[in-house]
Amino acid sequence: MKKINIKIFMILVLIAGLNQSCSDDFVDVKPTSDNSEDFFNSEQDYENALIGAYDLLQSTYLNVMLGEIASDNTLAGGESATDVIGIQEVDDMIHTPLNAQLRDIWSWMFAGVNRANYILEFKDKIDFAGKNEIIAQATFLRAYYYFELVKWFGDVPLAVDKRIQFGEQFTIDRAPKADVYAQIELDLIYAADNLPYVQSEPGRVTKGAAQALLGKAYLYQNKFDEAATVLENLIVNGPYDLVSDYNTIFEEAGENNIESVFEVQYFDGQGAGFGCLQCSEGNVAVGFSGVRAYVGPDFTPGFSFNVPVQEVVDAFENGDLRKDVAILDIDAWATATGATYGTGYEHTGYFNRKYIPRTRSTNAQGDRNLTNPNNYRAIRFADVLLMAAEAFNKKSSPDDAKARTYLNRVRARAFGNTSNNITSSGTTLYESILNERRVELVGEGHRFFDLVRTGRAAQEINGFVTGKHELFPIPAIEIQLAGNRWLQNPNY
Repeated sequence: MKKINIKIFMILVLIAGLNQSCSDDFVDVKPTSDNSEDFFNSEQDYENALIGAYDLLQSTYLNVMLGEIASDNTLAGGESATDVIGIQEVDDMIHTPLNAQLRDIWSWMFAGVNRANYILEFKDKIDFAGKNEIIAQATFLRAYYYFELVKWFGDVPLAVDKRIQFGEQFTIDRAPKADVYAQIELDLIYAADNLPYVQSEPGRVTKGAAQALLGKAYLYQNKFDEAATVLENLIVNGPYDLVSDYNTIFEEAGENNIESVFEVQYFDGQGAGFGCLQCSEGNVAVGFSGVRAYVGPDFTPGFSFNVPVQEVVDAFENGDLRKDVAILDIDAWATATGATYGTGYEHTGYFNRKYIPRTRSTNAQGDRNLTNPNNYRAIRFADVLLMAAEAFNKKSSPDDAKARTYLNRVRARAFGNTSNNITSSGTTLYESILNERRVELVGEGHRFFDLVRTGRAAQEINGFVTGKHELFPIPAIEIQLAGNRWLQNPNY
């Protein structure tokens, strides 16, 4: 998808009333007329609409960054205690329904849902060769955006094969999260049944991406038997494998590799400003996570948000080759290379090396900190293996031998040998699997939700209140715009 100029879709969304990312509510502005007569009259119309549905994936940079900052892996950082106050609030677990960044996640993910639903609303209008695959991709994207919404906010308005139009927020209720998950499951099963394992264009949804996200959705609901079945199918039949050298995964040359089950595509081709961060075609989180005032080799400067803490650095065992790939020890790096740097708020001396700005050409448009081309590896095969290990350990008839096999496959790559293989069973094995998820996936935005779904957030995250912080608040303006018919999440 990097080769596609996604902004081609902006003409379309202006016509269809879909470009609602900077709007006053999560629904789309109602168009002056029904566009079904004017649009979806050709294969290209469907393809253009699909590109628009993919576009909102780039906005998930915020989900990833906040998912890490909300956890025990990193601190907010930045320039000062008031630098992007909404990020600071999430870090300190004092966020409220007025938090601007949480509202962005709500609005942007619903914009993605509506763009996918726009295609599905008119999925039967015309026929052409390959339409089933376009519909399957749109169905996956709806599930992806809804999965983000349900894990952040719990019960959310649910729309199937129709857009939520302006005014409908007064009549539509928040659906129970069980219903949202049920629709996610249906969507992903359909997508998996109608997509190939390999696409000709990097970034397109595949059968493997649908199976992996389905397995994750099952895991988040503690449906371990179902998760084990679908993830095992993917591992055995899919074309994926671990990249032999962990060090290469997060470099440009490692994008869309054999380990990438689903990857969000970013590039330098479109500038952005702080007034419209979601307008960037680059990965905004990368610039935010860069080293402040950095001058030296390999990297370029950023805003020093999302800084890892000593605890997560210490979570790596001796001999773990992943540590120096995941964590940049800026003092050691400066000593070795002569680099210089500044320090920001909550400076720990560590940075998320997976997603900090790399040195690149000078062709980027706009603010270079907001246009970094680093792809986000949304689902890696290592994640699939660890999810499968957890599912087999926790299923109704546990298979710890298989769980160890998948866990140790990840560890063998991490240490470069099998001398550090795990031999335990039961709850001890379960602890090892969860610890492995932390160090394998650090910096990738999964940690907070792993802690919540396994019931460990209160003991690991400072300020976390049980019965409250498992979910984030529904933005206050959305409740007001819905005529106060929606109840707020508990204790906000």
